[in-house]
Amino acid sequence: MSTPILEARDIHKTYGHGEGAFKALKGVSLTVNEGESVAIVGKSGSGKSTLMHILALLDDPDSGRLTVKGSDPARLKSSVINELRNEDFGFVFQQFFLIPNATVLENVVLPLKIAGVGAAERTRLGMDALRSLELEDKAKNKATDLSGGQKQRVVIARALVNNPQVIFADEPTGNLDTATGHVVEDILFKLNREQGITLIIVTHDHELASRCDRQINLRDGLEVQA
Repeated sequence: MSTPILEARDIHKTYGHGEGAFKALKGVSLTVNEGESVAIVGKSGSGKSTLMHILALLDDPDSGRLTVKGSDPARLKSSVINELRNEDFGFVFQQFFLIPNATVLENVVLPLKIAGVGAAERTRLGMDALRSLELEDKAKNKATDLSGGQKQRVVIARALVNNPQVIFADEPTGNLDTATGHVVEDILFKLNREQGITLIIVTHDHELASRCDRQINLRDGLEVQA
């Protein structure tokens, strides 16, 4: 029997006030089970990134109920939420968010540093993550010296370094050419298939979405049938 890792019920989110208010989500519900790959699909402004940010505990809903591994984040202290996000979640964004003058290894081990892991263990785990993505020879390079595809693999290594249960990927191939994008997709789906990492991908790319176990289609803040 599948175990839910994330559950959202009737999630609403509005940005702004008064006449200028934008209702990003208007009552979205979903369940994501452990080991699933799920695509959240929609055009720009559909609410897909807002939904991902709420599922990933990067933003709070205005109303509705969210549970993560059976716990209600609204009842948890902010320090516990930060720990949960840092230890159980990995993030891969379209923008790489790499520290330009830091080395590849320093970028990869950043979540471990935040978690208070010692330097020697950080290096060991960071090199393991880089090795799994065939990037160990780039460990001492500056992040700025890498190609787009290499940067995105570094971002995936950083997402993996804490051995997360869930990887959230927001338009992970949006800045890459088609061939490099397919390589990055293959890496993400291999992690899902071989390590059982739950994969949640936000995308407007229907070809990428079709590789997931299922798709959640959003339009104007509501789930719609494809």
